[in-house]
Order: sequence, then structure tokens, then C-alpha cells
Amino acid sequence: MTAHGILPYLLLALPVLFNAAFIALGVRFSYPGILREPTSVILSRFAAGGSRLVLLWWGFAMSALLFIPVATLGSTIVADPTLAILTLVVGVVAGLVQGLGLIRWVFLVPFLARAQAEGHDEKTIDLVFQSFHRYLGVAVGEHFGYLATGAWTVLFAVGTSGIFPSWAAVGGIVIAVMLLVGSLEFVGPFERRGWKVAGILIPVAYTLWSLWLMVLGVLLLLAG
Repeated sequence: MTAHGILPYLLLALPVLFNAAFIALGVRFSYPGILREPTSVILSRFAAGGSRLVLLWWGFAMSALLFIPVATLGSTIVADPTLAILTLVVGVVAGLVQGLGLIRWVFLVPFLARAQAEGHDEKTIDLVFQSFHRYLGVAVGEHFGYLATGAWTVLFAVGTSGIFPSWAAVGGIVIAVMLLVGSLEFVGPFERRGWKVAGILIPVAYTLWSLWLMVLGVLLLLAG
């Protein structure tokens, strides 16, 4: 099977795997709503989930990294060589930063949950957890992740406008704008509590983005 032959299936599989892991975390861990709870509550719930919850987080992180081969193969159908390289680089960054943001739940959070269970200083644990949450979660995974994903979506939509219908390109650009705006949720005056508009936009944007990827996959299969 050629790279072009694999791409449609990856475009279909990525949204399914990513959203399946997200929904499973919502059921087993009340994610992402639980992040509004105090650190002690989050870590207690995490510890109660055991190794199965850790593996679920690992799967979620791997589904984010799956975007790297999607971006790599996707760049091969972008007609303009310069745009293809830019699409590749931005797409790889998008997958990498989101994976880096999520992987803390596989290695760092279990350690902190054990430290809390063993009776270590709660203030120290809270400071470490919230610091990594702000840095790896909010800054790297979300801010840079949304920025890069939005930028990739614009580049890919424009670069493949000769392959897909015009409505697909327009839809991709609209979704990209939503992601780019959503990346500002905790920037500047919104740093402490977040921007409500962005908080509303992001889940809608990612739902639409998932559907958009699947539509592109179907269109490629039909074209093949």
C-alpha cells in the first residue's frame, strides 16, 4: 500500500482513537471537568483509577502523536513544495507538543499520586502538580498545540484546495480560526481564570476538526 493509500485510513482512524480515549477518560476520570477540583482530589481520583487509568492516558498521548504520521503523509499531497515542507513541519510540531503535554499523566502524575498517598507535604505536591499543569498542560499541550493545529489546518486546507472541494477548504479555514482563537484562552488578561469564549470554542472546534479529518479521509477513498 502506498503512502497515499494509507493516508485516508489514518485520517479516519486518528479522530476515532483520539475521541474514544477522551470519552473514556471522561467516564473513568471525569476529565476534563475534574481539573477544576483541588490537587488533592485530582490525585486521589487518579490513584483510585490504578494502572488501567495510566494506560488510558498513555493511549490518549499516543493518539495525539499519531498526528505526526498524518501530517507527514498529508504533506505529500500538497502541490506547492514550499507549502508542503511548511505543512509537514507545523504538523509534526502540533502532534509533538500535544503528546508532550499529555505524557505527564503517564509518568509524573502517578509519582505525585503515590507521594500524596504516602503522606508527603501536600503544599509541595500541589505546587509541583500545578506548575507542570500550567507549563506542560496549558502552555505546551494546549496553547502551542492549538496554535500549531490551527496553523496546520489552514496550510493543509489551502495546499490541497486542488484535490478537495472548495467547501472542504473553507470549512478547514473556519475551524482553524476557531482553534487559533481558542489558543488564547490563558494568555494575557485571561492567564489566571481563562477566557470563557475560548473555553467554549475549543471543544466545538475539535469536534468539527475531527469530523473534517474524517470527511477528507472519505473523499480520498472515493477519489481513489
